Formats: sequence, structure tokens, C-alpha cells
Amino acid sequence: MSLTTALTYALPHRLLSSMARSLAYSDDPRVSRWLIDTVTRKFNVNLDEAANPDPRSYPTFNQFFTRALKPGARVADADPRSLVMPADGRISQLGKIEAGRIFQAKGQSFTAAELLGSDEDAKPYNDGLYATVYLSPRDYHRVHMPWTGTLRETVHVPGRLFSVGPAAVNGVPRLFARNERLVCHFDTSFGPMVSVMVGALLVSGVETVWSGEEIPAYGDRITRKDYRGQGIQLERFAEMARFNYGSTVIVLLPPGVAEFAPQLGAESPVQLGQALAKLR
Repeated sequence: MSLTTALTYALPHRLLSSMARSLAYSDDPRVSRWLIDTVTRKFNVNLDEAANPDPRSYPTFNQFFTRALKPGARVADADPRSLVMPADGRISQLGKIEAGRIFQAKGQSFTAAELLGSDEDAKPYNDGLYATVYLSPRDYHRVHMPWTGTLRETVHVPGRLFSVGPAAVNGVPRLFARNERLVCHFDTSFGPMVSVMVGALLVSGVETVWSGEEIPAYGDRITRKDYRGQGIQLERFAEMARFNYGSTVIVLLPPGVAEFAPQLGAESPVQLGQALAKLR
């Protein structure tokens, strides 16, 4: 384990994230411009794809960080049977959920039940598939729907806010099942599907298109919201939620419904809209 990762065990995660949030939402131009310039330069952000490519025109760092893309910058895979990639970034891991466990990194795994906060919620995904996509600070930070689905329930699971960078993923046991997260359950034409928005150190929020800001407030107990009967349907490739600062989204699929695109593997760079899997 790296020294930086080891130090994160002792850091006041929520205090640091709250401080980062204050900076991200500051409309002081000296603060916002410094943050935007620093992130753009350090992470080589491609602003040519942004709907608004002028970094000086964003009043806050958060508005810059959650910027929209220009029309046509991303398109959904042309095959109507393809489930599409939910975000820009890279594949951290993907594969089969074996004996209820999801592979994190060499020597590290966690259970689907831990991730979702419920043994019952995890049952439909026994022997199913998982895909973990890491969004770095340079990436587009809106998460979209892999497939058309009707929102059934969200589950806000409290936890820590470790970094989700590669060093932490390799060094922190059960990382994604320990960080605070929002679990989004959908009903689809092939059965249930879940997208998990995993918080991280210095992430100042998770927002959804149906409810606005979900994290913070940081939780101290599991909180469920039932959306059945409300008719909240999101189309394949439609925006679902967004992160403030880099983080991770995990998609779970039930067994037997799809196969991953053969070119995908750990560390594969990916873009929103490309084929994630194909329905059988």
C-alpha cells in the first residue's frame, strides 16, 4: 500500500469533502479560475468537446466540472441490442459475479450484497455481470443509462470517502463497498438493472436527474426512496446522474441476459455511448 493511500485511513474524509465542496461552489472568480486552470492543465482536459468551451465563462468550478458536451460529441452504439457505456473513463474491472463476489483488484473483492446494502437486493445478480468504470478528473462527469429503464428505488448507503484512484483500488480492501454511494435500481425489458454511483474523497456531491442533489447530505444510516408507480423512465443513453469531481459508477446485470463487448477489459479506455454489452 502506498504512503498516500495509507494516510487516507486517518484523514477526516467528510470534512475534507465538505471543504472541497465549498471551493467547488465558490463564485469568487479568483477561486474558480484557479481551480479550473489547475485541473485543465494538470489533467489535460479537452474543452473542444464541451458545449461551452470557454473556461473563463463558468461562474463556479462545479459548473465547469459538470459541463455538458456539445451535440454529437458522443453517440450511442448503432446496434439497438447494445447496452451502452454509462460514462467516459476507463474500465477498472468487469466480469462475472462469482459466488456473490465482485472482483476489485488483485487480492481484493467484495460482495454484491455489501455494495447494494442488502442481501435481498443482490439476489437477482447472483452469477450476473458487473462493470466498474472509473471517471478521472479529466473526464465528462455525467453518467447515462446503459439501457432504457424505469426507476424503481434508490438506496443511499453511508460510508467512508476513500479515493477511488488506482492506488486506492489496489490497496484498500472492499473499497467500493465501504465508500458512501447511491444505488439506483431500474426495471428494464430484460429484468432488473442497477447503477451504483460511488462517492470518493473530495467528491462534493452526487445528483440525479429525477431528484437533484442526493449526496451530500452524508448519511449515517441506509435510506431508501421508493419510486414505483411514479413513471420515471429514462431512455437508453439518456443522462441519469452526475458527479462533482472524479469517481466511479458500477453497473450490475442479471445472469444470462447479455455478453460484454469482446474488446473490453481491465484498464480499457472507454467513452460514453460505446458498446458495453450486447443482449443475448
